[in-house]
Amino acid sequence: MDDNSINEFKDKVILVTGGTGSIGSELVRQLLKYKPKQVRVLSRNETRQYELLESLSYPSNIRMLIGDIRDRERLQLAFSGVDVVFHAAALKHVPFCEYNPSEAIKTNVIGSHNVIDAALHGGVQKVIAISTDKVANPMNVLGTSKLMMEQLMINSNSFLVRKLKLACVRFGNVAWASGSVLPMWKNQALTKGAINVTNENATRFLMSIKQAVNLTIEAAQVCQGGEVFILKMPSIRLGDLANVFIKKYYPRKNIKIKIIGDRVGDKNHEDLLGMNDQSKDFWANREMFILAPASKSQDFKTPEKPYFYNGFEKIEHGVSFCSKDNIDLKKIEKII
Repeated sequence: MDDNSINEFKDKVILVTGGTGSIGSELVRQLLKYKPKQVRVLSRNETRQYELLESLSYPSNIRMLIGDIRDRERLQLAFSGVDVVFHAAALKHVPFCEYNPSEAIKTNVIGSHNVIDAALHGGVQKVIAISTDKVANPMNVLGTSKLMMEQLMINSNSFLVRKLKLACVRFGNVAWASGSVLPMWKNQALTKGAINVTNENATRFLMSIKQAVNLTIEAAQVCQGGEVFILKMPSIRLGDLANVFIKKYYPRKNIKIKIIGDRVGDKNHEDLLGMNDQSKDFWANREMFILAPASKSQDFKTPEKPYFYNGFEKIEHGVSFCSKDNIDLKKIEKII
């Protein structure tokens, strides 16, 4: 970690919503290395909080808060005195959001609005919210609800200038995250001798938990408010991913692949950039895109501080990044 990274979080009070999930808990682990004054973990599951504390050996600067982002009063109390918020709490599974759309809205949209409101009233300096590639040209409840979350975060900057900076990071599928396909396949391989693949020709972006957390922390370091940060991820056909998985973890076992068909809400291919993003300014380096509020919009910036990102080049609109066009088996093999 460099000096700028240390200065960004050292002696700060940081809160992580959904802090006991796969991404949230790793964020907590990494943030503790920056010597913050305090890290607060807000989540609903007391057992996971206990397990996280055990794994961390009970550091003196961590606080566990039972709570739900749907609860405005609880958030107001939890956010008091906080400097930086990482918003990782969400409903994230496509089929469950399809069958429970009102619950997805309550958590992903209304809950995120509560986070913004509590951050503003608590004097928070920055909020970094975790989004998904499902927001690019959405066709399911998860993508639509998370796109609304992104719009809440990004557009709120227009009237919170000088008070609060809000930005988003947009993830693809995160390998080995709880509830994701790889741990599910591991359980199926061990118990059934076969793994289920929905659509062997569908493609998905993939990133590691480490990559996801690094992107989130970098976003907090460089954001000026109003951006979406997106890692340039490799992608893979699900059928190929299944074969790579079996070859890597069960080379001496005869694990079968069972094609079960698409789930409700599934897309064949994912995009990192959608039609809604074309109104933004595009910045890029070898590893990442930054979508910033358009330079012609004076609502998001002041003349004395225009948007500029060291190490990034401003590029023309019309950029596309689709999972069917960015397949890279070698990179995927390293990630899984």
